Amino acid sequence: MPPMLRRTHPLLCRRSLLAAFLLGLALLASPAAVHAQDANQTVVQTEALPDAKSGSIDEYWDMIETPPAPTIEDVTVEPDTALLILDIEERTCNAERRPRCLDTVPRIAKLMDKARETGITVVYSITTKGSIRTILDPVKPHPGEIVVGSSVDKFWNTSLESYLNRRRIKNVIITGTAAHGAVLHTATAAGFRGMHIILPVDCISAEDLYAEQATVELLLTGPATRGKTTLTRSDRMTFPAK
Repeated sequence: MPPMLRRTHPLLCRRSLLAAFLLGLALLASPAAVHAQDANQTVVQTEALPDAKSGSIDEYWDMIETPPAPTIEDVTVEPDTALLILDIEERTCNAERRPRCLDTVPRIAKLMDKARETGITVVYSITTKGSIRTILDPVKPHPGEIVVGSSVDKFWNTSLESYLNRRRIKNVIITGTAAHGAVLHTATAAGFRGMHIILPVDCISAEDLYAEQATVELLLTGPATRGKTTLTRSDRMTFPAK
């Protein structure tokens, strides 16, 4: 008789059914399942396992692992790119409030000089309490360069989008401070508008390293910027010949 049609002894069948029945009773009696029945339906609630991560985020705060280090890439800047220098001004970039910001200024200034030399568009932003006069001297705008003022999203209620569209900009290099403020929200707004984001990670800053790290991770994984963000460093960027 073929194997699939082989006849099973009746006693073995009864033993198998009994074993299955007893196993089912054990599962129903287990504290891992609590049954509540009303007139119309049965609700089954599964007890959370220690590794289920189904609780509130504060319960796992000290258990969360740091994401793997991201890949830093070499970047060749295309002509349809704009360099955005965000909120590098006296109130937001100083030794008391954000000392790491001051460390980024020479690197941002070098990118600014390269952009100007090669004809790449440069755009500056200020906070709602800032002015062109409060922008730090190493990255002061030249006459004719655009400055927009807004809160954390520099596209919001400014001429930034129309200005970039007129220049047919497809890529934006995002620099400045704060990483988790203007950088994150302006980059997200750019990604939402279909632009590619180039993020030199040595040209962003916050009050602490965690905020900078979180910004990078959010831009790599966020819905508007996932797949549209390239991480680099200022010394790994090549500008086109003019």
